[in-house]
Amino acid sequence: MEENLRFPLFVDLRGKKAVVVGGGKIALRRAKGLRDFGADVTVIAPRLAQPMEGITHLCRSYAPGDLTGAFLAVAATDDRAVNRAVGEEARRQSIPVSVADQAEECTFFFPALCTGNGMIAGVVSDGTDHHKTAAAAKAIRAVLEELE
Repeated sequence: MEENLRFPLFVDLRGKKAVVVGGGKIALRRAKGLRDFGADVTVIAPRLAQPMEGITHLCRSYAPGDLTGAFLAVAATDDRAVNRAVGEEARRQSIPVSVADQAEECTFFFPALCTGNGMIAGVVSDGTDHHKTAAAAKAIRAVLEELE
């Protein structure tokens, strides 16, 4: 079996608390995906790259304890120490966490989301080629849109 083989797991996020730490483009893309699938999203960041409706924005830096009650967490700041701290807190509380800049610290991997015609697919790679993942997701989205 491949070393980086990852099992896809689809879960119902409706009404579940998701905490995203970071306000940049990657963090907000993750927040949007979680929001679009029904999660109650809280973004913790001193500022957002762009405004986003349908989330709770805590306009401050991450602090220990911010993950209390979360169903899942995403660490996607440009600060390695903050991402590490979010990952550590999540793992201590058995909260699934995606750490954007360090695959080894993740307990789940945030997929490229592909939706269309009532179908949902997620694409992840072994972490070595993000361009290949993006190309695969684009192709899958096109196929899903064509299905009747």
